[in-house]
Amino acid sequence: MEAAELLAPLVRAPERSALVLDVDGTLAPIVARPELAAVPEETRAELARLADRYLLVACVSGRAGEDARRLVGVDGIEVVGNHGLELDPRAQELAGAIARFRDAVGLPVEDKTLSLSYHYREAANEAAARAKLERVAERARAEGLDARWGRKVLEIRPPVPADKGTAVRTLLERSGARLGLYAGDDTTDLDAFAGLVAAGLEYAVRVAVSAEEGPPELREAADLVVGEPGEMADLLRLL
Repeated sequence: MEAAELLAPLVRAPERSALVLDVDGTLAPIVARPELAAVPEETRAELARLADRYLLVACVSGRAGEDARRLVGVDGIEVVGNHGLELDPRAQELAGAIARFRDAVGLPVEDKTLSLSYHYREAANEAAARAKLERVAERARAEGLDARWGRKVLEIRPPVPADKGTAVRTLLERSGARLGLYAGDDTTDLDAFAGLVAAGLEYAVRVAVSAEEGPPELREAADLVVGEPGEMADLLRLL
């Protein structure tokens, strides 16, 4: 099925439809360091247009919410950070456990308060860096934390039933949307796909933004596959 045909039910009923999007690797191209990422201005323009047209346009990011909002930089878009952990009422308690693990490990890390991201994209020896982080992952699991691998990153999170899937379901329920789309590029976006399906919508579209280092399972689960974020911007124009 062509993209325009697949998106047609959403286009015909924007007042009943929700668009939920990942940020890094979906709207913003993947770069060497997270602080260098940027959502292109033409993509921001499309997001602003869609926010005026659709019942809900939201972003669910692995970044801290404040950082994700800064990166997206578009008014009228709801942003949930930390893979949905920010919606958990125990956030302060969870942040304490993450901080203690961070201090005990003592490695350079992207600290997002409720989760940690150990990046190895710029490592001189990726295999050695990955092996070192495997030990960090084992330690995290031994301490009851959740360790997950993404695109050149190890993420450490609290062991709570919150992920991009629970965030997507919460956003859809709050908005009252009956049709929805989710787009993402990484392993954690499989949770979001599952949340979209479990939300009981009348119609749902799962979009995988494909990359060589991305998980093949995401492409296999998707209704539609596009290339890097430039093609995702083209898809937004169809909405």
